[in-house]
Amino acid sequence: MTEAPGSPGIAPRWTSSAKDGVGTALSPRSAVWFTHSHGILNEIYYPAVDAACTRDCGFIVTDGQPGGFFAEEKRDTTTSISRLADGVPLFLITNTCKAGRFVIEKRIMADPAHDCVLQDIRLIPAPGVTGLRLFVLLAPHLVNGGAHNSGWLGAYKGVGMLLASGDSTSLALACAYGNGADGFLSRSVGFVGVSDGWQMLRRYGHLATAYDTATDGNIALAGELDAARPARLAIGFGRTPQAACFQAAASLASAPAPAMAAYAADWQRWQSGLEPLDPKIRDTPHNLYRVSTTVLRSHESPLFPGGSIASLSIPWGDAKGDDDLGGYHLVWPRDLAETGGALLACGATEDARRVLDYLRVIQEPDGHWRQNTWLDGSMYWGGIQMDETAFPILLLDLAWRHGAVAEAELGSYWPMVRAACGFILRNGPASDQDRWEENAGYTPATIAVEIAGLLAAADLALRMNEPAMAAYLQDTADAWNTDIESWMYVSGTALAETCEVRGYYLRVVAEGGHDLAAAPVHGRVAVRNRPADATDIAADALVGPDALALVRFGLRAADDPRILDTVKVIDHLTRVELPQGPGWHRYNDDGYGEHHDGRAFDGTGYGRVWPLLAGERAHFEIAAGNFGAAAALQKTIEACASEGGLLPEQVWDAEDIPARGLYLGRPSGSAMPLVWAHGEYIKLLRSLRDEAIFDLPPQTVQRYLKDKTVPRCRDWREDWRRSRIPVGQDLRVQFVAQVMVRFSLDDWASFQDIQATDTGFGVFAATLSAGHLPTGGKIIFTWQNPGGDWHGENVVVAIGPA
Repeated sequence: MTEAPGSPGIAPRWTSSAKDGVGTALSPRSAVWFTHSHGILNEIYYPAVDAACTRDCGFIVTDGQPGGFFAEEKRDTTTSISRLADGVPLFLITNTCKAGRFVIEKRIMADPAHDCVLQDIRLIPAPGVTGLRLFVLLAPHLVNGGAHNSGWLGAYKGVGMLLASGDSTSLALACAYGNGADGFLSRSVGFVGVSDGWQMLRRYGHLATAYDTATDGNIALAGELDAARPARLAIGFGRTPQAACFQAAASLASAPAPAMAAYAADWQRWQSGLEPLDPKIRDTPHNLYRVSTTVLRSHESPLFPGGSIASLSIPWGDAKGDDDLGGYHLVWPRDLAETGGALLACGATEDARRVLDYLRVIQEPDGHWRQNTWLDGSMYWGGIQMDETAFPILLLDLAWRHGAVAEAELGSYWPMVRAACGFILRNGPASDQDRWEENAGYTPATIAVEIAGLLAAADLALRMNEPAMAAYLQDTADAWNTDIESWMYVSGTALAETCEVRGYYLRVVAEGGHDLAAAPVHGRVAVRNRPADATDIAADALVGPDALALVRFGLRAADDPRILDTVKVIDHLTRVELPQGPGWHRYNDDGYGEHHDGRAFDGTGYGRVWPLLAGERAHFEIAAGNFGAAAALQKTIEACASEGGLLPEQVWDAEDIPARGLYLGRPSGSAMPLVWAHGEYIKLLRSLRDEAIFDLPPQTVQRYLKDKTVPRCRDWREDWRRSRIPVGQDLRVQFVAQVMVRFSLDDWASFQDIQATDTGFGVFAATLSAGHLPTGGKIIFTWQNPGGDWHGENVVVAIGPA
């Protein structure tokens, strides 16, 4: 046994995140997911969508001579992609040699009966070209890492295969030219960058040395195929090498046609039950609606029903190593709720129901959801984003309104909703992180979702015969809704003067010092992802499309002058004109994106255009009755898709940099596909068809846009204090224990005692009646803890103007 030299190889890297296709079999028997880009297979996931097991798998063509012809598929060919049918992720890929020497045709699919990805390959030499040799290279990354993998030449039932193991998972690479595994003409394993097959082929044109093993490092497997015959390659997976070999051998032993037919039939059956939202006029070769529904369905794992990750990719993966363990193949509750909403929009009600049930299972005991998790619910990042706790409430309400959850079943979700509301009441409305996972404070997108969620929960509380709980939720929502302008709206600034508007909503404002219920709208914000000397930005100079959430979730009307003025400022600061139409940044001075010279984001950079924000703007246009503008933005989104029809997180919005593969209006190196973007596109198609925003909560519309409800009280918490309330309001004080509150409205000339009562949300509250006090009055209170000791502080809350 010959061990390959050069251990452990160069530092491992992932591959490009700019995917052209993703796919899986819908059969419950198959537990593999694949991606492809640049004409080759990229990451393959097993046994769930959060476990990447390969970097890539591509082909090299040589003439077999040292220093002779050498062509690598992903670099030296041009690629064309088609699908077997709309909505079926069975890919037909043609890679044409740039030097005109050959064409490689391949068909990629997952075997519906085995844990195996199949490639049918045919090398077609150009007329007059002879002597070409064909090699496959596979880079294992078992599991979610390229280091500490081991590879070897092995055999299963007498047939030679290439094997690799790492982190208790194994893969086997086998080939056949008919039914049954036939083996490779030659094989070798090695350490990447030193002794791998690529190095040998580049130098010698063939696998000059057959290394039997490559142990504990960054490895690659290489095998030679018979270039004269069409071949079928199988990459099988298992928890042991023998299991992986069996999966590959069994897949190759099965007739190709029935497997392909079963794979396609399962997908076509699922697609046939969806809403017919297909664009009537297609300006792109792919039906983006059916691509989008396929993307949503391909990101769920049967091992964790309803659990869908954000993307089968790693942003800027070719610049990332093993330290980026999770990439985007993690569950973000916000993205998952958006996916659930899109599934409802396209009519996949059973799939949406699975999302709800999954969210119910991974909810934390205190009611919130983690910033992101692995599929089993274990924490990856531990941040708190309040919208992620409110979104599942809205998803349940949307699912009930569209028949995915029956009236009789709502009670089973009430514990989830009640716990989520408790967390929001105890910790909102400000958030430790905004929806972009960057800044703490008051942000319109988060607060809009919180308020809408509380009102949807209040409706459910009434159905559960809990009127007091419903009233408590409504009172909180009313107070927060009315305070939005005091937290996040400014007027009379230099930016307002520049844009010729009276005022505008801000992107984020920090909580306000000792008076946490106030907000320093003219304070400073430390913006992440920017150079250390450029993070400090005035809050009143930071604006983004997040403010449109106030319309999307029914808190403000689309024709509200404050909204219209904000739209002007948003466009002034974040709008970019692309060849396909307008696009928007997340906010001005965003640092999450490639550098100006095209280098990958590395902790700093410059934020680029997000296609999903065009979808959010289109929904605003629908709210405003501008259906033509919304339809035009639909076309803009479609034109942002990759050659394979996938939507990226971001598109490049500067001059072309061909050396880095960056072209104006085309996908950048960020995550692709972004499931959230495909979900937003699906919801836009539904909203355009219905001529109404699909996921607009009816509760906020009725309460704030039609009934013009105003609050009757303001809240005070020990960790979220306010120093004054408007005249005409009662003060509701909240505690985490059942205290007795003593308060005075006449500077202790008299006082009243009131017991805080259990709200049912992990909060004890007492309402101090002060609505009759004039401006200039004050409420003074303290409290006695359950053990009998007094707090020892007099809290003063002044009565201010309305």
